[in-house]
Amino acid sequence: MLKIKLGTPDDMPRLEAVREGAPKSRIIVDANEGWTADVYSDLAPHLVRLGVALVEQPLPAGQDDALAGIVRPVPICADESCHDRATVSGLVGKYDMVNIKLDKTGGLTEALALRQAARAAGFGVMVGCMVGSSLAMAPALVVAQGAEIVDLDGPLLLAEDRDRSLRYEGSLVFPPDAELWG
Repeated sequence: MLKIKLGTPDDMPRLEAVREGAPKSRIIVDANEGWTADVYSDLAPHLVRLGVALVEQPLPAGQDDALAGIVRPVPICADESCHDRATVSGLVGKYDMVNIKLDKTGGLTEALALRQAARAAGFGVMVGCMVGSSLAMAPALVVAQGAEIVDLDGPLLLAEDRDRSLRYEGSLVFPPDAELWG
């Protein structure tokens, strides 16, 4: 799986190049709040043609109503628009999935409650992260159980992680040893 950051006028050439270079990869795109509903609708046929599986947060948070009722041939995932279980009801009919991040929910307890509320409302679940150490990421592995998409690469983006860290092998991440907690 490849996650491509978009949200500029160069989106389609960038996505075309990625698809050409990785023809068998599953691709999701993150527009980082850089599109409008019209841009999504205009790009959707091209996203389908290129085999994009998901679009993450196409519109700025707070402009979610523009997604109500539009045709979504490529599912849309709420990221910045979804913080905790109280935000779930406002996303119905606008998004297909929610991205749960411990940093947004305030911790594991609310993240688990958000996952339950999202599933009860019919949303798919993605579990993501901000940049952080293995210590910050480890609790998200609990939330990630049963998620359709898991994007917990935060420690891989650091110049240096903890001595005892999560173990990554290819696209898999494994729970930490007890020593991670000190």
